[in-house]
Amino acid sequence: MNGSDVRELIRKEIERDNGVLRLKPCWVARNFLEPGKRLGLREEEYDVGERGWICERWLGSETEADNAVKHENEGLSFLDIPGRELLLRDAVSQAGDLIMGEEYALNHRNLGRLAKIFDFKSRIFFHLHQTQEEAAKIGATSKEEAYYFPEGVDLGPHPETFFGVHPYIVEQNLQYEILLPYLEKWDSEGILKHSRAYLNVPGEGFHLPAGVLHAPGTALTIELQEPSDVMAVFQSKVDGLDISKDLLLKDVEKSAVEQRGEKAALDQLVWEINGDPYFYENRHTPPVFIEETASEKSREYWIYYNTTRFSGKRLVVSPGEETVISDLGVFNILVWRGKGEIGGIPVEGGCFGSDELLVTHDRAVEGVTYRNTGEADLEILKFFGPDINNDVVPYLKSYPY
Repeated sequence: MNGSDVRELIRKEIERDNGVLRLKPCWVARNFLEPGKRLGLREEEYDVGERGWICERWLGSETEADNAVKHENEGLSFLDIPGRELLLRDAVSQAGDLIMGEEYALNHRNLGRLAKIFDFKSRIFFHLHQTQEEAAKIGATSKEEAYYFPEGVDLGPHPETFFGVHPYIVEQNLQYEILLPYLEKWDSEGILKHSRAYLNVPGEGFHLPAGVLHAPGTALTIELQEPSDVMAVFQSKVDGLDISKDLLLKDVEKSAVEQRGEKAALDQLVWEINGDPYFYENRHTPPVFIEETASEKSREYWIYYNTTRFSGKRLVVSPGEETVISDLGVFNILVWRGKGEIGGIPVEGGCFGSDELLVTHDRAVEGVTYRNTGEADLEILKFFGPDINNDVVPYLKSYPY
């Protein structure tokens, strides 16, 4: 379809469902770690041959997965329009004003965020995501991110996440002396002893700026991040599995690698945050109750906050109840649990094809009706892109570092 055809199709879909678009589920494989198998797929669906295993589900995605084994459109979400194959990325490109609102579309070329569920059997390797300054050197974008650990899901064998390094390493400028040998030898997972781990507590999460080392734990995690797939891996083994050293330098500028070798990856770190003695206090994000939308019928919480690069909420509607809530701009939805209707569209958590929606700007501002038709709570996660909730998103109390 050409651009005008796409635009007309989107206009009709928005009109048909009064500003709500349906999305298809999007699965992403990884070949470096085995899956936790908590995404709801059948046992035989996780193994995808040379691509590895299905370990992630990406939500409302305009971002292509950066895997060594390429698979067409991997990571990109499709709109769920009968008889049509249309990428969300193309829809936003051709009809951004209809989806994001005219004013927002003037300053934002896309939705600017990526939500995902990641599900690994083992703890993920110690790694960083490049800052915008570093990512720009290879024509990519930064990857700030945040985690939410849903309740009522098996936590896996290692539900704790390592963040940063022990503060003394930065205070005494020992980064090269202590950490560089692990990158040069590439023969153990001992580098983790120089970091600190925090429990993955269901119902809570963390906010993580780019440029910070982290090794996510095995709790099923719903992540919201900038739309990027860059990283540098600092751990050569995970649970006895060898990790390719190619992942250390894959997103490091080639000229820097030629000049400084493994030091080039270390130099991408934001050391003051990695060595923050108050890292937990400055980055741990318990849910924040939203009084403005509270009622006897529903309750809402901020679960992704402390930044303007993205934000997100958790909405819970009681059985048999209905509520109308307005928001400040376009967002996508994952129905995590329960059964009901959103904007008149039937939804059900865990039912692929009926649990993922995109709410356009105009409809969000006008207000969306959430109706619980089941016998248990209807639990919904909302994901917003940059600058939508700047004036209302909460921030953690800042402890100096």
